[in-house]
Amino acid sequence: MILRQFYHLGRYSLWLLKVFSKPEKTRMYYNEVLRQIEEIGFGSLKIVFIISVFIGAVTAIQLSYQFGGTLIPSYYIGYTLREMIIVDLAPTITSLVLAGKIGSSIAAEIGGMRQKEIIDAMEIMGLNTPAFLVLPKIVGAVFSVPLLIILAAGLSIFSGFVTATALAGFTPADFVKGLTSFYDSYTVWVMIIKAFVFSFIIVTVSAYHGYFVKRGSIELGKAGTDAIVYSSILILVADYVIAQVMMG
Repeated sequence: MILRQFYHLGRYSLWLLKVFSKPEKTRMYYNEVLRQIEEIGFGSLKIVFIISVFIGAVTAIQLSYQFGGTLIPSYYIGYTLREMIIVDLAPTITSLVLAGKIGSSIAAEIGGMRQKEIIDAMEIMGLNTPAFLVLPKIVGAVFSVPLLIILAAGLSIFSGFVTATALAGFTPADFVKGLTSFYDSYTVWVMIIKAFVFSFIIVTVSAYHGYFVKRGSIELGKAGTDAIVYSSILILVADYVIAQVMMG
């Protein structure tokens, strides 16, 4: 089992070298990057909006329950909610959801091309298929996912504000005071760095499983499942490493 994981790690590393090789025709890559930005970015707005609203609302309810009847100042709910969402909840939960949406789609798309021998035909024509198929997706994701996570953070904080003031009995002044207290822009940079790393993991891991898929519909389904599972695991591992390095 361990040897198999090292095998995949080695093949994944060598495959990435081909992904980041020089493009044959830049114009072809440019058009594909725009398509990926539309699919990954605009195509994920709805689900990001939904999960962001509930992240903020649930966090506000839980914090109001914990702070209720204690000696902790009421404005701390805004401060605590801001820190939880920016540092961890917005980048991590959003990326885990996107791993399911984007990852399965990428694995299925590239895996289908592999099984239909489209990738083989492209290689016969002299195309560097790892770069042509994966690099535009990486660029599109690295551009789109951080923006989606910033949007998720803003929506979550607004949702938490509405929930805390309308349902939990906190005053808007207390919540806003908490949002503006002890603010450190460094936490925003941590969130953005997590967004870049998580977007890279989602695309490359999913594309890797699709690119090396074997024949058969069962194998294609397994590749989609593996893409989601391994992307999610690596996102959580990267979340811990970044937190330890940047905030430990």
